[in-house]
Amino acid sequence: MRRPHPTLTPQELAIMKVVWRRDKATVRDVYEALRDARPVAYTTVMTMMKILEDKGYLKKTLVDRAHVYRPAQRRQQVVGAMLRDFLDRVFDGAPDALLLHLAKDSKLTEKQRRMVEQLIEEADK
Repeated sequence: MRRPHPTLTPQELAIMKVVWRRDKATVRDVYEALRDARPVAYTTVMTMMKILEDKGYLKKTLVDRAHVYRPAQRRQQVVGAMLRDFLDRVFDGAPDALLLHLAKDSKLTEKQRRMVEQLIEEADK
């Protein structure tokens, strides 16, 4: 088994979100959930779930002739690794640069700005 890369592709992340939400899912379950949002081939979902298993993100077991997939890693663990990777690539690992960017983002609502400020205050304590 290869070591999982911290960043999932958008398609891999969409699959993982379905599996995390359900806690366990078959290829058909994921296919039907994704198909509602956009056209996708069943075989594509099957191939991508096999890749996610090979990467260590999913585990599968055979139940009544169907493979049932479960997350091999918690959502928070994967999202944290993806965020650290993003921070390293985009902001040279500097969380303050990310926070500054978020604070200056005009798309943030007042409520979101207060949340960022509150998180900063809590971190200072």
